[in-house]
Amino acid sequence: MYKKILIPTDGSAPAEAAIKEGIKLAKALGSKIYGLYVIDISAFAGIPAEAIWENMRSLLEEEGKKALERVEKLADTKDVKCKTIMKEGVPSKEIISTAEEIKAGLIVMGTSGKSGLNRFLLGSVTEKVVRTSKIPVLVIRG
Repeated sequence: MYKKILIPTDGSAPAEAAIKEGIKLAKALGSKIYGLYVIDISAFAGIPAEAIWENMRSLLEEEGKKALERVEKLADTKDVKCKTIMKEGVPSKEIISTAEEIKAGLIVMGTSGKSGLNRFLLGSVTEKVVRTSKIPVLVIRG
């Protein structure tokens, strides 16, 4: 049914819940998962100092590596095939474009991320993905 499942992560608790559920689903269906971390460039738009952005970018890359290592570790414990991807851009757009690139059958996401921005029940990134993705999105309450 879903041969490829995309699981975006930002290292937050809701993302962790989505990772665990996505892995359970992948195990049951014999699917491969793709962990995705997006370095959010929109969060730093307008920062004038190039050096500050480079420092922030390095920190975010390190955070991304840790988040993706967590996805790999959880997948490995359940014997689920996993590939990780790190991109830079606007998270909602990168999630959708990555899902299309890998031909994912499903996107599994947490209700909100690190920003803590909740618009009613969904975080802003999750809401944008749900509203604009042509690929089914499973939202996991975290």
